[in-house]
Amino acid sequence: MTLKSDYLVFIDFEASGLGPGTWPIEVGLAWIENGGVRTWSSLIRPEPTWDPDVWSPQAAQIHQIDRTVLEAAPNASRVADELLDRIEGKHIVSDSGHDRFWAEQLLETIDLIPPRFMMIETVIAAACNGNSDIIKHVNAHLRTAPRPHRAGPDAARLADAVLLAMRLQASR
Repeated sequence: MTLKSDYLVFIDFEASGLGPGTWPIEVGLAWIENGGVRTWSSLIRPEPTWDPDVWSPQAAQIHQIDRTVLEAAPNASRVADELLDRIEGKHIVSDSGHDRFWAEQLLETIDLIPPRFMMIETVIAAACNGNSDIIKHVNAHLRTAPRPHRAGPDAARLADAVLLAMRLQASR
């Protein structure tokens, strides 16, 4: 796989919980541009059809997003439209299968299905041209990098790992 960072966008979601019926409350994207990482994120006002009883206090403790804040957030279809504009023509990279589920839920509000996601491990391996020493180093960096549990910074964490992989591979 030839890796072109211009075509990668890293995605992360925060959600009402992790179980069945949960819904996205924040989406974040990150991408590599001019040797750095840029981000975009948005809170998501829940759709009326999304079950309000599927709010996990444990998840709220992790992401620190108060449910009442979501009432002033853009509605889900507006966020879905903006997300679609930002990911069009890109390879979407994630570190969790849950992200695909929440992307489906969000894009369903505008009657679309998200494209396939690539897993971060595959992208790191490609950025390292399969060099196992660099792959191990970058994966260790990713495991120990702080995880803020906010969608934009969490997506940036993934982009930072791939940028590190590309820099290490280029310096060989």
